[in-house]
Amino acid sequence: MIKSIFTLALLLFVATFYGQPTLLLEKEINQIIANKKADVGVAILGIEDNFSLQINGSKQYPLLSVFKFHLALAVLDKVDKGIFTLDQKITVKERDLLENTWSPFLKKYGKRDTQITMREALQWTISHSDNNICDVLIAKIGGINAINEFLNSPHLILKKNEKQMHKSWDAEFVNTTTPNYTAKLLKDFFKNKIISKQATHFLYKTMVETSVGLNRIKGHLPANIEVAHRTGSSSTNAQGLTGAINDIGIVQLSNGKHVVVVLFVHNTTEEFAVGEQIIAAISKATYDTFAK
Repeated sequence: MIKSIFTLALLLFVATFYGQPTLLLEKEINQIIANKKADVGVAILGIEDNFSLQINGSKQYPLLSVFKFHLALAVLDKVDKGIFTLDQKITVKERDLLENTWSPFLKKYGKRDTQITMREALQWTISHSDNNICDVLIAKIGGINAINEFLNSPHLILKKNEKQMHKSWDAEFVNTTTPNYTAKLLKDFFKNKIISKQATHFLYKTMVETSVGLNRIKGHLPANIEVAHRTGSSSTNAQGLTGAINDIGIVQLSNGKHVVVVLFVHNTTEEFAVGEQIIAAISKATYDTFAK
């Protein structure tokens, strides 16, 4: 009986302790997005502590290059199973290197056959968001549906690789997911529930080294705060509509704990920088709330 009363008291304490800051944060986030011309999806999860917040969390949003995180999980699962190794060589063919796409790899090596390791391919794909190397990895695992089969969730819909997404405006938005599923996926990833501990460490470190989208989740955070994240961006059409400005990640708080932040800014007619500012402001509000 005493144990039951103690357990109930503890649960009430936790609910009160985390409930109030979460409610205040939700109010602040709603104020940030209130006057913005954008459809914003938010999911926030504590990793060590049990708090959560979501706005439009069950709605499907276009992923854009965020899906490279899901691709990396599928590739590393095959590394765990011994099908691939991180040190094995991959030949990137000249024909794989499209010019009308984001490709820092192409800028560095030029349009020619090049050999790199699987490790380097993942680093180009995750840290530098290279679209050409992303598609090389997708082909290597047997096509885009291999990611769906590995993660096996109705909340993740992947149908097109980067080359296919670049064929039309509508094609950019076929790959979708929900903020809630993405946040849970990131939390499970951090807790080594999806791939091995060694593979998790490698991918987490590679995400920390991300060199794109620095004005989003990291935008207003202290410079010394570690953030493992993966961005995604669409084009802007002739009417000034940007289909997606995304960032998902794991933020290490100043107290050493971690919080998952998933932010999708969809169908916005705001300037691109304003879309990034929405993400940065929500991220900073989240950090300030839970770093105390």
